[in-house]
Amino acid sequence: MEPYTENEAYGQLKILGEIGKTLTSTLDFQEVLRVIMKIIADQFEPRDWSLLLVDEESEELYFAIVVGEASDKLKDVRLKIGEGIAGWVAQHGQPLITEDASQDPRFAKWVDQKTGFETKSMVCLPLISKGRTLGVIELLNTVRGHFSERDIELLVALADFTAIAVENARYVKRIKDLSIVDDVTGLYNSRHLHALLETEISRAVRYSAPFSVIFLDLDYFKLVNDNHGHLVGSRLLREIGQVLRFNLRTVDWATRYGGDEFVLILPRTGRKEALLVAQRLRHALNGTVFLKSEKLNIRITASFGIATFPEDAKSKEDAIRLADQAMYRVKRSTRDDIAQA
Repeated sequence: MEPYTENEAYGQLKILGEIGKTLTSTLDFQEVLRVIMKIIADQFEPRDWSLLLVDEESEELYFAIVVGEASDKLKDVRLKIGEGIAGWVAQHGQPLITEDASQDPRFAKWVDQKTGFETKSMVCLPLISKGRTLGVIELLNTVRGHFSERDIELLVALADFTAIAVENARYVKRIKDLSIVDDVTGLYNSRHLHALLETEISRAVRYSAPFSVIFLDLDYFKLVNDNHGHLVGSRLLREIGQVLRFNLRTVDWATRYGGDEFVLILPRTGRKEALLVAQRLRHALNGTVFLKSEKLNIRITASFGIATFPEDAKSKEDAIRLADQAMYRVKRSTRDDIAQA
């Protein structure tokens, strides 16, 4: 490769310096990507470009960011590791450049068929951090037909910076999750509950819409710990958390208040609707056999209390207190039932 001219070297250093400055001045993933997107657009002018990340649970690539005409149609598309050119790059950790992707046997033609996009040239680069592939960057149908070695050097550097940004974003999310997520159930913890309630009260006041709180306490949970030990109790709590999440709407919030107590927040939900939700949850708990995989086959019930803002409660403290009091009325009488404030 020919040595850099002074102007070329200065241009490369300026670009890399701009990204480096952004990385060291912010942990905002979107801000770092904004800078990288601008450089890609200015330097290579692709018609479309994408950031695909590895879903560690399913071991698939998903389109985290798509810029261009096929963006809406790619939101739900996933590629197995090894599938298509992007999957091959993720699997092998090597960049790939082709002037006609449709002629490459690795190309996943079904993606173009699904989106109506016609892929010609493609540049695909792995995002690697600490020896792990986090995802890939794709540049499709660039204005320039040929990429020099210097272009490749710049693209690899951009991919490296993007990998750092992805790693930083995941690290920040893990730290945040540790502060707001209960490590036993995977639900939000009581600390975050108060922040969620503040948000819902503000929203309820602004839009003149109610919200409800369900306070539930498991019945005779202490017997599980006494008979089977606290590790089994923790695994039971995790499965109960999964049942609660599965039977709530996506807009609802489930939190572990402490011990065997849970608090659920139901946005835009009045007294009548909240009662229906509590009945659904009660039936779901009663109908579930827990810890079947461990052959323990535990059944458990819960006592429920409901309070609605602003009909019953006038503050977040009121909402929890009144729902708690309603729950204790059930606990002191029949258990396995529902009461409203």
